[in-house]
Amino acid sequence: MASDLMLDEHVLSRRELTDASLVAKRAFFNDPFFRFLSPSEHLRSRGLTIFFRTNLAHFGEGGRIVTVREPDGTILGVAAWLPTERYPQSVGTQLAQIPGTLRALYRRPRALLDGTKYLNAIAKSHPKEPHWYLLLLVADPSIQRSGVGTMLMHHGLALADADGVGGYLETQNEDNLAYYRRFGYELRETLKPVTEGPPLYTMWRNSR
Repeated sequence: MASDLMLDEHVLSRRELTDASLVAKRAFFNDPFFRFLSPSEHLRSRGLTIFFRTNLAHFGEGGRIVTVREPDGTILGVAAWLPTERYPQSVGTQLAQIPGTLRALYRRPRALLDGTKYLNAIAKSHPKEPHWYLLLLVADPSIQRSGVGTMLMHHGLALADADGVGGYLETQNEDNLAYYRRFGYELRETLKPVTEGPPLYTMWRNSR
């Protein structure tokens, strides 16, 4: 299947932003972190779609959003990278993300409080070394293990290596640690911003 797929980096249209956010929603629907923030399946489905669409639509100058598509243009996977010195995102970008984030979570105020604690922990632990930051990597659950994630990872890591810098990411799913190790990432820290919430794992990859 992978031989029929193509990478694409053009700016996403409004329709494509929705399609990409739906892929991310399906991929993260059973993620332990989002299940913790929003136990209700109905609210989680609605909130994830709004959250990912907002963040992809307002990703900021210099951010790289890459998709993997079928020949007919159907989006099967998405990666979102911030190259060196693009984190933190600009104040304007962060402000643009707030309305959508509030709409995604307002029906469960506790989620806003807990989510803020995770964001603060992420900011505090973020490395100072030059690096490419992987904020999002998703493949539609219907085609996982078909090489979509590998295509996206190899593309982004080649760019990071060309810059001569490391790579960094966070994941809230322990099952993902082995996957990212395949690409050279190693566990750096295990964070526990909320006592009753799932841990957050940070990972670092040296340049090659």
